[in-house]
Amino acid sequence: MSTFPSDDPIWNAIEAEATRQETHLELIASENHTSHEVMAAMGSCLTDKYAEGYPGRRYYGGCEHVDEVETICRDRAKSLFGATHANVQAHSGSQANVAAYMALLEPGDRVLGMSLDHGGHLSHGHPKNFSGLFYDFHAYGVERDTERLDLDRIRAQALELKPKLLLAGASAYPRAIDFEGLASIAREAGSLFMVDMAHIAGLVAGGQHASPVPHADIVTMTTHKTLRGPRGGLILTTKDWIKQVNSAIFPGEQGGPFMHAIAAKGIALREASEPAFSDYAERVVANAARLAATLTERGLRIVSGGTDNHLMLVDVSGVSLTGADAEEALGAVGVTCNKNLIPYDPQPPMKASGVRIGTAAVTTRGLGTAEMETLGGLIADVLHAPSDEAVRARVARSVAELTGAFPIRGESAAVARG
Repeated sequence: MSTFPSDDPIWNAIEAEATRQETHLELIASENHTSHEVMAAMGSCLTDKYAEGYPGRRYYGGCEHVDEVETICRDRAKSLFGATHANVQAHSGSQANVAAYMALLEPGDRVLGMSLDHGGHLSHGHPKNFSGLFYDFHAYGVERDTERLDLDRIRAQALELKPKLLLAGASAYPRAIDFEGLASIAREAGSLFMVDMAHIAGLVAGGQHASPVPHADIVTMTTHKTLRGPRGGLILTTKDWIKQVNSAIFPGEQGGPFMHAIAAKGIALREASEPAFSDYAERVVANAARLAATLTERGLRIVSGGTDNHLMLVDVSGVSLTGADAEEALGAVGVTCNKNLIPYDPQPPMKASGVRIGTAAVTTRGLGTAEMETLGGLIADVLHAPSDEAVRARVARSVAELTGAFPIRGESAAVARG
């Protein structure tokens, strides 16, 4: 940033963050880099417009243009994911989940969802989260020997518990999820079926993961992870739940929607419908597979033995580290990731035994499988010798070479975006 609108120190912090993003490789699986067009919409005059209600049914005047924006965004969401209804107003993935629960459940109803300790979502029943406070959550998890979901085990739980809702979706599960199989279990148990595809929405849009939309009563997502849009939420349904969903969003939990964010979501949905995005999603998955294989070759254990999607969990206990140790060591050389529990983890969450690594953001920058082999070697070098200053200095130089060769919005990134 060459000039600031004022001398407010916030601009200094923004510039510093821009530098950090440019000079670090972002491997946090829930982050990505948006296009200039998405960013422009987020900073547009739509941030000034209050628009409680829905297109054609607003509680404020002057909404004719934002009605057009929201209608376009909604239509693009339906078209991209093959849904019959969409609500694009949710401020975040958690807000989308609040609305979905309000539409499908009454307070105290029983829900069966994936354990956070095994890779699930915070908003899927954590006792300190609204979901765990207002609903009777029970958890399924992965098997100890395979570290994968076992549908037979989930079926047995569902038939015993008879939950009102069977919930699928994960934040740290590296394998494909069988939505059709889970939907069948829900029907057998007499349960509704909901999917939170926050992490894999872009992979679904790009044809790299089976879609839950034909199988679920309601599907929620975020728009800022693999979908590569602005931070926000979105809700889809092919069933007759849209009236309940709309009422749950407004007036149930939100007032006026963020129209600038809805415009940016619409642009991201258009970008995700273009052929280049399918190529991008394919590269994300290929990069994750190559990175996981490289780390394995260097003696690091990958939870479940690999990955089918954009992320992997690296068990760092085998090199006598905690996830917090590994996060700090990698951050010091310009590789950003996050500590993460692994299944059956003996460590507490703030230490953890693993780190979660994702390839969505580095793929956006234009890195490919050759760079994943290089990056995997650099990560392994650091994790095998986290206190060796010579190793840190060498790896930091190599990371700087990669970030310099692949700027976030440079030529390679432009090719990656199409």
